[in-house]
Amino acid sequence: MRERFPRLSRLGASLALALTASITNLKADDMTPGQQRQPCGSPAALDDGWVIASPESVGMDSERLCGIAARLALRSTEIHSVVVARHGRLVFEQYFAGIDQPWGQPEGHIEFTATTKHDMRSATKSVTALLLGIAIDRKLIASANEPVVKFFPEHHQVKSAGWDAITLHHLLTMSSGIKWDETLPWTDPDNDEPHLAFDTDPIGYVLGKPIAAPPDTLWTYNGGGTDLLGNIVEQVSGKSLEAFARETLFEPLGITDFEWKTYKNGKIAAASGLRLRPRDAAKIGQLVLDHGRWKEQQIVPAEWMDQSIAPHFQAVGYFGGTLFYGHQWWVGRSFAAGKEVRWAGAFGWGGQRIIAVPDLDLVMMTTAAQYGQPKEGLAAMDILANIIIPAVRDAH
Repeated sequence: MRERFPRLSRLGASLALALTASITNLKADDMTPGQQRQPCGSPAALDDGWVIASPESVGMDSERLCGIAARLALRSTEIHSVVVARHGRLVFEQYFAGIDQPWGQPEGHIEFTATTKHDMRSATKSVTALLLGIAIDRKLIASANEPVVKFFPEHHQVKSAGWDAITLHHLLTMSSGIKWDETLPWTDPDNDEPHLAFDTDPIGYVLGKPIAAPPDTLWTYNGGGTDLLGNIVEQVSGKSLEAFARETLFEPLGITDFEWKTYKNGKIAAASGLRLRPRDAAKIGQLVLDHGRWKEQQIVPAEWMDQSIAPHFQAVGYFGGTLFYGHQWWVGRSFAAGKEVRWAGAFGWGGQRIIAVPDLDLVMMTTAAQYGQPKEGLAAMDILANIIIPAVRDAH
């Protein structure tokens, strides 16, 4: 799950002060322009498709949600945004200034607002999986059981023995059995991930990797497989992945301001290159809750959406092996308000999280700059379990 950039300097103390100030003052200075003199966390009216509502109108406690910044300050975290939606309505958003290193740009201080795009990093994988489901629904691909090598006949000479048995499903669930390691330092020659960015033929590199175990027997986190999936979508659609995403997913969701970055070798980064506004990213979480629908339009097939967040594998090797893995989506649970609460999530390096809680019809989205930190992503899960879920006053 490591990605292209060096670890950012730790800024916990300075951000903690900023967050403490934000919760102490709760004044216009801490709001985006559209939030001036509005209640704490009141979402801006951006005409982007979200219905804006108060927390109380959807059965949530606004006073409790207003404690998010203070809770984050206790964790000394580099959180940039928190967005909350319930029952299809946007009820809370808060943004914090901080240091970040957006893809391809130098590290710097950014005043994050409701209209600032943020790197999604590996949360991009979850979006790529949705695009594959759309391609299957449009009959561009027969099914997820199609063999991977069928789409790469020009790489017949480089593919390793055993690849013929690997299907799209195996790539989606990261159970292909490919020998792959992206946990090593970025500069380590044995780290497979940099090859996606710098090799002239990254597809050939992935297909040339040996098979360590038969498919469906070993779970290994693997961005190379996701890049293959993105390339397949491009092949069958005859469009760039960015163009296909714009037409089939983002425009129907009312997402007009996004970027999908490319690697140094010019290949689109299907596993990690997406940049979205946080409240637009939260729409992806709403798709999960509504079984692939947004408003009155079925964007992702309901069956595909539901399969994507169904557990297919124990994700041994990440997060202590406590989470399950679906079709490029993580599946887990939180202990909140004395109960176990299930959720599905898109996870990106550095603390990018899109969390959908089906039983509560709830979405939480966070962005952050916790790149390479041992506590990466913990702040998001902390406020989910200790503030956001407990803020729900009714389960309907």
